[in-house]
Amino acid sequence: MDWKAELATIKSGMGDFAKHQEAPFQGFHALHGASLAPGALSTKQKELIALAIGIARQCAYCIGVHVQACIAAGATREEVEETVNVSVLMGGGPSLMYGIKTLEAFDQLSS
Repeated sequence: MDWKAELATIKSGMGDFAKHQEAPFQGFHALHGASLAPGALSTKQKELIALAIGIARQCAYCIGVHVQACIAAGATREEVEETVNVSVLMGGGPSLMYGIKTLEAFDQLSS
């Protein structure tokens, strides 16, 4: 999978949705920003949690978006690997398969 191309497709689709459904998109965007803002947990910690949920829920697009955000927040490959471990604990074999996709995305997006 070409993760950079996938993210471009996702962002284009989100932009199109935002044009047609401005109020709901703005509401989601506000929730996203508020939820990931630093507080008792850092943005990096929150992004790793979001990534774990994306893996456990088997959402490839969520994985791409949150891997990119984890990298931007300073997460290391080792931190992402441990996030995959926790996701596998909670989601079993399917999470392992999406965890492998996650590491592929990290390697592509961090290079």
